[in-house]
Amino acid sequence: MPSLADVQIGVIGLGYVGLPLAVAFSRQRPTLGFDIDQRRVTELKQQQDSTLEVSADELRAATQLSFSHDAADLKRCNVFIITVPTPIDDFKRPDLRPLESATQFIASALKPGSVVIYESTVYPGATEEICVPILEQESGLRFNQDFFVGYSPERINPGDKLHRLETIVKITSGSTPDAAEFVDQVYRLIVHAGTHKASSIRVAEAAKVIENTQRDVNIALINELSLIFHRLGLDTQEVLEAAGTKWNFLPFRPGLVGGHCIGVDPYYLTHKAQQIGFHPEMILAGRRINDEMGSQVARRVIKLMTQRRIHAAQARILVLGLTFKENCPDLRNTRVIDVVREFQSYNAQVDVYDPWASPAQAKAEYGLDLLPALNAANYDAIILAVSHREFITLGVQNIRALGQPHVVLFDVKQVFPKDQVDDRL
Repeated sequence: MPSLADVQIGVIGLGYVGLPLAVAFSRQRPTLGFDIDQRRVTELKQQQDSTLEVSADELRAATQLSFSHDAADLKRCNVFIITVPTPIDDFKRPDLRPLESATQFIASALKPGSVVIYESTVYPGATEEICVPILEQESGLRFNQDFFVGYSPERINPGDKLHRLETIVKITSGSTPDAAEFVDQVYRLIVHAGTHKASSIRVAEAAKVIENTQRDVNIALINELSLIFHRLGLDTQEVLEAAGTKWNFLPFRPGLVGGHCIGVDPYYLTHKAQQIGFHPEMILAGRRINDEMGSQVARRVIKLMTQRRIHAAQARILVLGLTFKENCPDLRNTRVIDVVREFQSYNAQVDVYDPWASPAQAKAEYGLDLLPALNAANYDAIILAVSHREFITLGVQNIRALGQPHVVLFDVKQVFPKDQVDDRL
């Protein structure tokens, strides 16, 4: 392994996780940011970040940071950090192809003493069972003799300007005790909040995957409670506020559970559990509840429309927001699309407006043509799906003014008081 003074870092994958990491490391050591997307590399060379995680000033100040889409440039690095996505496929199974592909890129650049660190979320055992054999086969080097491996799961929260890389405790681990200590020292260069050195890579992998599984199950409970309270004629927010007066009541809220972590990571854990002959029940039950919430929202709106004698077929519906969370351009695994698809299944005419989302990405990912601007268009129903600051500033009366006098307004995010909307989760 290299000494800390000789470390030259290559970050593979320059998305929401990789770019802030590369910028942070470049303040300490020469760093190469690598991505196979040439357009992404070009925009970063021009000090532009479409994810909005890093400012132009920060990119200009990163004088030890270079960008490339040429794998040959990786050969000058001796520490490689992989931050590529780990999605699920159409059957909700782990899709490790991006991880395997990135590992092959790294293998061609490995040299004796190199250290490869994975940040991508995986199930316990994946790093050593899936990635290490690729590194050995493609490089011809021997694991834990010629090269070493570490795992330090990402904890990036897109759009969050308070909880940043440097201010969140970092879990670290390594394939040998010396490797673990080296990985820990590397991250201590940039993480001011400190590190937690796990006893093994498998422990670190498991810790990461349960962080979001725990949140997913808790939100699923609240979502199920909201469905019960709706049938009882109770306002979920009022019930939660009352229960929240107890000191140890957890402040979860109902909603659409999407994004690159919470809606995905549990399937990595359940996949591994099923491989070893255990059928997880609570985790999968929570996933089913959360995956159904988009359809529940649409059906409740349609019921309200029907009560007002508005036919769903050919009704004009406006969905405000498409990204998976507020004040963030990230469209990955957004569950707002479930609301849109459910309305479309009734042959409703659905418009979607989101000032944060990329129209090109919305078209490529979901086949949607986003509205370029908001205009009064006699909508029969309006769904506030994402609580972007622009929608809050617009206010409930101006939002209602976009529709007909009988417009149904559904507030997914509980932004407005219950007496100002027709229904809310």
